[in-house]
Amino acid sequence: MLKYLSVWLLLLLPIGVSAQIATIVGNVLDEDHKPLEMATVGIKGKSRGTQTNNNGEFSLKVPANEELVLLVRYLGYKEQERTLTLQAGQRINLNFILQPDPRQLSTVNVRSKDENDTREQVSITKLDPRDIKQLPSAFGDFNKILVTLPGVTSNNELSSTYSVRGGNFDENLVYVNGIEIYRPFLISAGQQEGLSFVNPDLVDNIEFSSGGWQPKYGDKLSSVLAIKYKEPEAFAASVTGSLTGGSLHLESASKNKKVSYLVGLRHKNSQYILNSLQVNGEYRPTFSDAQAYLHIDLSKDTINRNKTTLGVLASYAQNDYLVVPESRVTTFGTLQTPLRLYVGFDGREQMQYNTYQLGLNLAHHFNESFLSELIFSGVHSREREFRDIEAGYRLSDVSTDANNLGESERTRGVGSQFDHSRNTLLARIASMESRNSWQLSSRSQLLFGAKAGVESLEDHLAEYGFTDSADYVTPAYYLASDLNLNSVRYNGYVQHTYDINSLKTLTYGVRASYWSYNRELTITPRVQYSFITKHNPDLSFKAAVGLYYQPPFYRELRNYAGELNPDLKAQRSLHTIIGSDYLFQAWGREFKLTTEAYYKYMTNVIPYDIDNVRLRYYARNNAKAYAAGFDVRVNGEFIEGAESWLSLGILTTKENLEGDSLTIFNSDGSPAERKEIGYIRRPTDQLLNIGVFFQDHLPDNPTIRMNLNLVYSSGLPFGPPRQPEYRNAFNGSAYKRVDIGFSKLIVLESDLVNRKNVSLQSLWIGLEVLNLINANNRISYTYLQDVNGLTYAVPNFLSGRRLNLRFIAKF
Repeated sequence: MLKYLSVWLLLLLPIGVSAQIATIVGNVLDEDHKPLEMATVGIKGKSRGTQTNNNGEFSLKVPANEELVLLVRYLGYKEQERTLTLQAGQRINLNFILQPDPRQLSTVNVRSKDENDTREQVSITKLDPRDIKQLPSAFGDFNKILVTLPGVTSNNELSSTYSVRGGNFDENLVYVNGIEIYRPFLISAGQQEGLSFVNPDLVDNIEFSSGGWQPKYGDKLSSVLAIKYKEPEAFAASVTGSLTGGSLHLESASKNKKVSYLVGLRHKNSQYILNSLQVNGEYRPTFSDAQAYLHIDLSKDTINRNKTTLGVLASYAQNDYLVVPESRVTTFGTLQTPLRLYVGFDGREQMQYNTYQLGLNLAHHFNESFLSELIFSGVHSREREFRDIEAGYRLSDVSTDANNLGESERTRGVGSQFDHSRNTLLARIASMESRNSWQLSSRSQLLFGAKAGVESLEDHLAEYGFTDSADYVTPAYYLASDLNLNSVRYNGYVQHTYDINSLKTLTYGVRASYWSYNRELTITPRVQYSFITKHNPDLSFKAAVGLYYQPPFYRELRNYAGELNPDLKAQRSLHTIIGSDYLFQAWGREFKLTTEAYYKYMTNVIPYDIDNVRLRYYARNNAKAYAAGFDVRVNGEFIEGAESWLSLGILTTKENLEGDSLTIFNSDGSPAERKEIGYIRRPTDQLLNIGVFFQDHLPDNPTIRMNLNLVYSSGLPFGPPRQPEYRNAFNGSAYKRVDIGFSKLIVLESDLVNRKNVSLQSLWIGLEVLNLINANNRISYTYLQDVNGLTYAVPNFLSGRRLNLRFIAKF
């Protein structure tokens, strides 16, 4: 009896299994309704899938009573998705008509272009967000990975600012999901900076342009950083902690996948790093921010998902920097004539700024070819800078005699300096923008848009300072003003991308802007051309030429005296770039060599000086300038399974101020004549820049890794204040920084796709050595006078060597 029962159970088993599945059959066709062979049809997020036959037909068994997203892919065509829920035993017939994707190369080419292929664009680099989390740096700052790219420099590990191809910090555009990001004004030193806006936990895609970008991007002179945040489909979370702060992030999606959200919380406490600075005292730096991104599918059609979507980006940053300095001892000079500065402080410095930002992105696909986006954004920022610091100093010679080596001897000068400030700033910015993409054909794409924005700034300046040196008191500076700026900006663009054939691409367009404050209209045409060589698909060339304007913002309008110049015009820059990409193989792995030469000619330039991270503009269009250079980058898996790269940049940038001159003296000391100075080095002129990002792991255990971040930049120019004849006349020392990290990844659960419950999936533990070589990098100079009237430039150093422990727990 038992034998027959077993036979019946075996016979009924397939029936029971079949009752839990459904069947999808259909065809995959191109735009001419011709069958596509070897198209992939599968369930999104799962390994289940099949391919079409030579008639474009497919058949796929799928789980029943479960919402599924059917994904159809074919090389050179746009992906299609459909959301389905089938009953047990149900059989459904579906047809898919795929449209060509002009962003991909034709399938007749030897190598297809993936989403990271940038050979058709000039000066574009795409980065993997996963590399950012493991990059060793003082605060896990997102922008530090940019410094390893060619043409990008930053001489301050305490700051998220960066310079691109000779430009300054204010010349960089940053977008997150199409929303332009605002940077605080009053920050004067890197240690006062909070967290950079971009939260690495939330990033999905990174695209960086170092010049020659397309008209669709805004009006700046140096670079564009375009970030796209994730749109999750399942629950995930992470917790990060270190000696300098921590973060928490959550992401999830609704059951029907129509709503997804990201939430990120971060906190930074730089006290541990700041304690390695020259100034001893009580540091209380606390920086926190919260960000959320909500993506909603408003489409009523369950077959055509994401036809209408709404993205909401909200952020809040609260930053409070307080320092009560006590003392400072700095030894400088030469081996033959060493000097030592002793400083005693009294007072405190406090910097606070709170920033709110909200952005809405409403996107609608009118059809397969036309996409329209409406973007609303607003910023509200209140900043406060309070300072009352008195510093008494003594400058002495240091003994070089063997009997009392290193001891202070003769005093060269004593004095004191007092600084007072009560500065406040309120900034309110709102804008509305329309962006449109029209796929005219498989080879032709048209982009166009317009934007209008209002700006309201209220700035209260109240600061002064004086020095008591060489037996007399000298006022150093005095500012007292109340400034208000209310204006409206308009801009628009149109650009056309045309694939001449499968190897050649041409993009051209124009951008225009108008600002009500100075009543200036600017028009900027731009052209890009790229081609892949016919006989070697691994070699491509590209070129770009375009005009770029940067209408002044509030910072450029305000001069040293705290006055606004309403006649200030936009700075102009003509970009000319030529370059090449070469894909090659070494050690059985793929590598990419990118080279670019560029020249930028600038007119209507607004000169400025750099003090730590504060830019002090002259608020006059009284200069012309140029920047020329050559960038090289090679990237690939030097170690299998870990991408690394090496970047090299050579740069020269100079400017010529109108009316500047130098007095020529006779042998008896009497003035003979005044001679025009001509071209001098710009504040960002650095001849050589090297950046290295290297990853390694044990050959038989990739969970044990090493990450190296190396930066070398030759010296920046500097000169004493209020002496224009010596502006940028001297060369500073080079910036050298090596950060290294060692980590272990502990995987606690391997089934990350089908997990049901919230549980710890992996734990990453890292030990970092920051500033491995303990380099004494200089960020600025303090100028003092002795009793004989001689001026000394006392260097201000950055942070020293520090150990840092970090962990990342993922759920």
